[in-house]
Amino acid sequence: MEKKTQESMKIGREAENAAPGSNTPGRQPGEKGEEPGQAGQQPGKEAAGPEQAVGETHKTDVKSMTLPELESWLSGMGEKPFRAKQLFDWIHNKQASSFSDMTNLSKALREKLEKEAGLVVLKAAKVETSGIDGTRKYLFETEDGNFIESVRMTYSYGMSACISSQIGCAMGCRFCASTIGGVVRSLTAAEMLDQVYRIQADSPARVSHVVVMGMGEPFDNYDELVRFLHLVTAKEGMGLSARNLTVSTCGIVPGIRRFAKEGMPVTLALSLHASSQKAREEMMPIARKYPLDEVLDACRYYFRETGRRVTYEYSMVNGVNDSPENAEELGRLLGHQGAHVNLIPMNPVREKTWRQSPKEAISRFKMELENYGINVTIRREMGRDIDGACGQLRKRYTNQIL
Repeated sequence: MEKKTQESMKIGREAENAAPGSNTPGRQPGEKGEEPGQAGQQPGKEAAGPEQAVGETHKTDVKSMTLPELESWLSGMGEKPFRAKQLFDWIHNKQASSFSDMTNLSKALREKLEKEAGLVVLKAAKVETSGIDGTRKYLFETEDGNFIESVRMTYSYGMSACISSQIGCAMGCRFCASTIGGVVRSLTAAEMLDQVYRIQADSPARVSHVVVMGMGEPFDNYDELVRFLHLVTAKEGMGLSARNLTVSTCGIVPGIRRFAKEGMPVTLALSLHASSQKAREEMMPIARKYPLDEVLDACRYYFRETGRRVTYEYSMVNGVNDSPENAEELGRLLGHQGAHVNLIPMNPVREKTWRQSPKEAISRFKMELENYGINVTIRREMGRDIDGACGQLRKRYTNQIL
């Protein structure tokens, strides 16, 4: 992994530099600027270094550092290499929330860390638990006073954490509450990690799966996303299997192609939601920049490079994309390529006029797709009684405190 100098690892980077072209509130996809997933390191390499825009300025973000980076940084402070392993273990395995908890570090080193380093720890501003299925929704406050959402879900195969990659979202999808107000900034790897760590601290069982499917477009924050994935799978830390990780994208073609070269067996999920280019443009403004045929070609490329089947997410919206004709069109589009389609009963959003398709329509849609040899699942509705849809809790909470 590439190393940065101590100076370049300082907290306090301006928000507009957190991700290429992604940090102006209300920015819409297609505006000028660097392409998501193109700036920074070359394919196959991790993000270059831990920087972030948070409340504590001029401190090094040690939670975003890899073990070799910690060794280099601590060496510059006159510490021996084994101290880096101890610190990494405290941060990523024991998931300590303060340097004072790290009792096998010398008092002198702990004092140096308090002075020189920042340890990102998110605060739970609000937590809601579903009375229907036990789904737990978290609203975390970042150190600079912004809010992000995360969700804990329990399945037969284990406990899953759904996390955000940005504060808000610039993609403008018409059915999603996360896009209301645009995007504020991208999250650091540490802020993505700590969503998982805070959920783990609040959970009765081990978090076994992570989906980057919350607020934001992950490939609009490419470098920090990849850094997060490497850290959450590090054997010296939490050690999650890369095969238990999913990254969801609206269809950022350069990001998909670049991600295919990273060498990680992560599942890619495409937010498809429409069966034609015209319909997709109406639902998702990003489709005007990345046409459907280019997006699907990039997904096929991802499958060839990684051997990982792509999941196509399809939100079922009443009277918009749920007709038999839509199903036939989607069947012709995805048939004969080993596709997996996940039909999502749309969670209602107060600020949006679209509503969920009837159960009968969803079942008919599923059967029509199966006639084309497509593997189809219907996502189990979770957290419906606690504003489970992405962005809803943040919107409601911030309206109350403003």
